[in-house]
Amino acid sequence: MPESPINPDRAQTLSGLFRARAAATPDKPAYRQYDAASESWKSFSWREIAHEVARWQAALAQEALAPGDRVAVMLKNCAEWVIFDQAALGLGLVTVPLYLDDRPDNAAWIIDNAGARLLLVEGRFQHRKVAEIVATSKSLQRVVSLLPPERLADWSPKFVLAADWLKAAAGAEVRERRIDADMLASIVYTSGTTGRPKGVMLTHENMLWNAWYASRCADFGADEVFLSFLPLSHTLERTGGYYLPMLAGCEVAFARSINLLAQDLLSIRPTVLVSVPRIYERVHARIQDALAKKGPAAQALFALAVDVGWSRFEHAQGRAPWHPRLLLWPPLKKLVADGVTQKLGGRLKYAISGGAALPPRIARVFISLGVPLLQGYGLTEASPVVTVNRPESNIPESIGLPLPGMEMKIGEHDELLTRSRCVMRGYWDNPEATAAAIDGAGWLHSGDQVRVDDRGHYHIIGRIKDIIVLNNGEKVPPGDMESAITLDPLFGQVMLVGEGKPFLAALAVLDEEHWQSWCAEQNLDASRAETLRDSQVHKKLLARLAGRLRDFPGYAQVRRAHFTLEPWTVENGYLTPTMKTRRNRIAERHAQEIEAMFRNLAG
Repeated sequence: MPESPINPDRAQTLSGLFRARAAATPDKPAYRQYDAASESWKSFSWREIAHEVARWQAALAQEALAPGDRVAVMLKNCAEWVIFDQAALGLGLVTVPLYLDDRPDNAAWIIDNAGARLLLVEGRFQHRKVAEIVATSKSLQRVVSLLPPERLADWSPKFVLAADWLKAAAGAEVRERRIDADMLASIVYTSGTTGRPKGVMLTHENMLWNAWYASRCADFGADEVFLSFLPLSHTLERTGGYYLPMLAGCEVAFARSINLLAQDLLSIRPTVLVSVPRIYERVHARIQDALAKKGPAAQALFALAVDVGWSRFEHAQGRAPWHPRLLLWPPLKKLVADGVTQKLGGRLKYAISGGAALPPRIARVFISLGVPLLQGYGLTEASPVVTVNRPESNIPESIGLPLPGMEMKIGEHDELLTRSRCVMRGYWDNPEATAAAIDGAGWLHSGDQVRVDDRGHYHIIGRIKDIIVLNNGEKVPPGDMESAITLDPLFGQVMLVGEGKPFLAALAVLDEEHWQSWCAEQNLDASRAETLRDSQVHKKLLARLAGRLRDFPGYAQVRRAHFTLEPWTVENGYLTPTMKTRRNRIAERHAQEIEAMFRNLAG
C-alpha cells in the first residue's frame, strides 16, 4: 500500500493528490455530513467520493470548457464542494470560490472579473440571490443547482438541477487532460485597496506544497477527525482543512452551521479544529457569562485553574521550573478544565487559530485549561500559511515559527517578506497590484511589521498600511471606505475601527454647517448637546453613513458609530502637517467610545 501521508513530489498536483489518496485508502472514511432526511450523520469513503468526482467530471466535460476556464462555486461546506473542486481541477479548470453571504452584486462582479462560465449553488432558499447574480452577470452560461428553487419564479433558463445535469452526462467518455503543477488551480478574491476585491491566482503547486509544509508542523495521524466550519471559500480552511487532511488520510466532518456548532462538536468529537479567532472569542464570552451567574467562589476557582494551568503549560514548554502548586492541577482539571474541553468534544489534539489576531488573554485561558491552541499567520497570497506555533514551541502571543520551505526576511520599516513555492502567481488581470506585492527578487511584501524574539518566533507589531483585519480574517482597507463616507458633506472626517472585531465601527466628525442644516430639516435644535446623543438621531445618522458603503463587499459595512462635533486638526495633534490622520492618537482619544461600540459581543 502506498505510504501515508502522500508526498507532494509524488502527487504533483491537487488532482493527483486526490487520485493518490483514493487509490491508497479507498475504503477509509473520507467525509461525513449531516443528512436532514434521515436526521443522522452519513459517511463517504474515498472510493465513493472518487466515483462522484468521475460523474461530475463527465458532466463538466459536456460544457465545452477548456483547461484554464474558470468555474465558480457558492456552497456551504459539504462533500459536493470537494467533489466539484476535484472534478474541475482534474480537467484543468480553475475554481473560483464565493462566499455564501456575499451580496449579489459583488458576487456577480467577481464572476465577471474572473470570466467564470459556470456556477454551482445549493439552491432552495438561495435562488433569489442567485437569480440576481444571473441577471447581472455577463459571463455566466450555466448555473448548476443541487436543489430546486423554493419558488418557480426564481428559476432561470440558465439553471439546471445537478441530478438532471449528471444524468445527462452518464456514460460519457472523459478525455484525460495533462495537468501540470504550475497550472492555475484557483482564483481567490480578497479585499483590494480600490473597494473591489483582487483575484489571487494560486497554482496547484502553491496550495499543495503549503498543505504539505503545514502538515510537517505537527503530528497529524491518519486517524484524525477534522471538523470543518470555516468556509471553504476561505483559503485557510481550503488548504488546512481540506488539502492537508487529504495528504494525511484524515476524515473531515462538515459542520451543519455555526449556530449548531456546539452540538456538532459533541457529536463529532473532532481531534483537529481550524478556525478564526471569533469562534474562540464566542466560547470565551459564554464561559465568562456563565461565571458571572455563579458567583465569587466559582470565579475564584476558575481563576485558580487558569493560573495553575498556565504554570503547568509554561513548565511543559521548558520556560518555567516545576512548582509544588502544580500538584493542584488534577482536582482543578476535574472541577474546571474538563468542563471546557468536553464542550469542544473532549479529544482535541490541535485547535488552530489563524486569519486574524487572537487576543493573548483569550489564548491563555484556553491553553491553561488544556485546549491545545496554536496560533498562526498567513496571507491568501501565500496559499496561505506562513508561520505557526508548534506544539513543542508555543508562544501564544506570537504568530509562531516559519513553515519549513519558507524563506523569511524583514525588510524596510520592519516589514515581513516571504518567498517560497507557495507565493501566488499574481493578481488576476491586475499587473500593477502584482508588481506592488511581489518584488523583482520574488519576495512577497506582507504589509505587516514584525519582530523576531530570541526563540525565533515572529510577532506582529503593526502594519505598513492601515488595513483592518476583522476576526473572521477578512482584510478591510479603510481608506476608500472613509473617502466614500466623506463624500457626504455631513461627515467631515471619518475613521473606521474594528481590528480583531466581528464588524466595523466608525468615529465620525460631523461638519458643523451641514449638521445645523440637517437638524433644521429634522426640526431639531442643533445647539443642544442632547440632540447628538438622542437615540433616534443616532439611528438616522448611522443609516445615512452606512448607505455610503453600498458598493463595498458585504463584510465591509459599518454597524456602529460614534458621532462628534470636535474636529481633528493639526493643532490638536490628530492630523499630521500634511493633513494625514493620526489613527493611533485618535483611537487613544476615543478609547472609551470605541470600547463601548464593541461591548457585549457574546453570542
